[in-house]
Amino acid sequence: MSKSSQGNKAIKEFLAEAQEFVESLSRNLIEIDKAIKTGEPDPDMVNEVFRGWHTLKGLSSTFGVEPLSLLAHDEESLLDDIRLGRKAFTPQILDSLFESIEEVTKILGIINESGDIKATGYSDDRTKTTPGQSPDSGQASGHGKEDDVPVIDPKNLIDAEVLEVLTEFEEHRLKINLQQGQAIYKMRIGFSLMSIDQELEDIKGRLRPIGEVITYLPSSESNDPDILDIDVLLALHQSRDNLEAALDGVEAEISTLVPGRYTPKVASDTIIPAPPTAEQLSDSSETGIDVAAASEIESPGISERGLVQNQKEQPLSLRSVSQSVRVDIGKLDHLMNVVGELNIIRNTITKISDELRSVSEQRELAIELHRVSRGFDRRLAEMQEGILEVRMVPVSQMFDRLSRMTRKMSRNIGKEINLVISGTDTEVDKLIIEELSDPVMHIIRNAIDHGIEDAGERRSVGKPEFGTVALTAYQKGNHILIEVEDDGAGIDGEKILEVAVANGFLSKEAAASLSEREVLNLIFLPGVTTTAKANELSGRGVGMDVVKTNISALSGVVEVQSELGIGTKFTITMPVTLAIIPALLVSVDENTFAVPLNTVAEALTISGADVNKVMGLETFTLRGQTLPLCRMDGFFGRPRHNAIPKGSRLLVASLGQRRLGLVVDELLGQQDVVIKPLGQSLDETRFFAGATDLGDQKLSLVIDTASVIEEFFTSGEDFTQPAAPAE
Repeated sequence: MSKSSQGNKAIKEFLAEAQEFVESLSRNLIEIDKAIKTGEPDPDMVNEVFRGWHTLKGLSSTFGVEPLSLLAHDEESLLDDIRLGRKAFTPQILDSLFESIEEVTKILGIINESGDIKATGYSDDRTKTTPGQSPDSGQASGHGKEDDVPVIDPKNLIDAEVLEVLTEFEEHRLKINLQQGQAIYKMRIGFSLMSIDQELEDIKGRLRPIGEVITYLPSSESNDPDILDIDVLLALHQSRDNLEAALDGVEAEISTLVPGRYTPKVASDTIIPAPPTAEQLSDSSETGIDVAAASEIESPGISERGLVQNQKEQPLSLRSVSQSVRVDIGKLDHLMNVVGELNIIRNTITKISDELRSVSEQRELAIELHRVSRGFDRRLAEMQEGILEVRMVPVSQMFDRLSRMTRKMSRNIGKEINLVISGTDTEVDKLIIEELSDPVMHIIRNAIDHGIEDAGERRSVGKPEFGTVALTAYQKGNHILIEVEDDGAGIDGEKILEVAVANGFLSKEAAASLSEREVLNLIFLPGVTTTAKANELSGRGVGMDVVKTNISALSGVVEVQSELGIGTKFTITMPVTLAIIPALLVSVDENTFAVPLNTVAEALTISGADVNKVMGLETFTLRGQTLPLCRMDGFFGRPRHNAIPKGSRLLVASLGQRRLGLVVDELLGQQDVVIKPLGQSLDETRFFAGATDLGDQKLSLVIDTASVIEEFFTSGEDFTQPAAPAE
């Protein structure tokens, strides 16, 4: 392998791993942002962010990305001060951390584009002063200024044996809980060596809602060789009854180290109750924790946040803990193309087998070939399903980035936005996720800028001061639906019509005949905006037309619903994957086309006698509902008949809330197809998603059903009428 290829591989490894840390840091900071608004952040979450920056620093140093390493070092130092109570976690510091995430993203983008690990184009000219503080302004604890809370020395309340094994962070958390007047408990719980990790996580999960686990470590008094006794130090934020209820079914020895009072967690500006006095402590008959022998445990016995079996009992292994590998999406595309070629070979083998069956002398050979073909078909289906599964990723990858950008935008324009996310586990093709990020970002940007009113205006109409944007994803059949809904002012249809008429998109007469849905769809026209003054976010009439164009390019549709004064909802309907898709092969004017099966609800036989005329359009009555018809020969500019011939086929195409009947000559069968791009010269060709190889050196165009439906309902052209008779 050449040095160049080795370097490229190293860069890809670095970018993939760094991106994972960025996404993890973003999720944690968003959770901290929510916690700051309602109280104070979870110390474990702050510690998790600290460790994230520390790991990113080490990763950057290893690969020689010095600017990123320095940036991560600054944030690591800042978070170290916060987690140890030397500084308060203020909204200004949170803003600074989010800005640093953006800087990291920029650096990674430059490295990705240049292919050079050194080409960051970044210089760290930021001040080292914490936002909102001057260098000599002093240090603040996690609860405000030092004179706001009593200074408590744990040595006066906790046995020295306990304090000796605490890390600096754990000792800080102990002090904070003592200042809050919380009770400190020690619990001794036995765990089976075979399942200690799972059982310990279960105990931590039970205790997390009622208190804070300060530390946990092995007891020196374990007698059973198969059982490891763990001493858990807990700051209880609720009553002793809640503790016993949480440990229901668990054998535990519970001892009180400091008998605090049951009080809820206090805000930073609240007077904190005084800690228990020495006289009160002397009344307690329960013993303290005895962990003197803990420091004598051989390495690796105890880690700061976890437990490792003794090296003498567990041989050292060089196996990686992770069972996952990173695969470039380009390699998966190549494998998908190979599977597509195998599909073609399978179809050819099936045809040969069918032909041999008609020859009596070759009947036994045909039967054997058919048996082999069936086995090949099953294995090919398994391979195809496996590759598709590898390509699928949760939409949380996109939603996490959108959360960070939404927070930044809302703060830039001074609006409080509550982003509610659901359906993050919904999976979709990796390529679709990447291409969909920008369109969804456009929609959210317009919701924040145009949809959500200012705080004063919201108060005047009885709404909460903060606006809400709901981002939802879910699967429906073979499609993924992504909804973006806000509780803002809604879309003013009259203003939309005025702008559309003023820009010459339609006449006043045509505007008067539009339905409510058609009026709302005018926002996807270029240059249509209801904002009088443009700003850095939106208002220039660009964005929503880009949204529609990009989504259509992915064989998807976007629909909008709005109610004035209530809010607006955008629904994006996308296929789960664009890799290998099942398709119906149809004939139109002796030409073969492929129609994605996931857009076809059903297929029927139709004739001219079944067709009705409604407002000049051809329709078909399907189970009591009117279905508009589109003759595909006329749609492609080659109308041939005065009436739909008997025996024609009707495909009921369904996408989102829209249904359309596609009239074709005949059905030729079903086949899995791999869509290939048409090439640069035909890249602007409308209504086709690409081409596919059907075998026997036959090519077919793949109809983009979404764009056909969109064109039919929005263009105003009539594709249902037969050709005019020749003169």
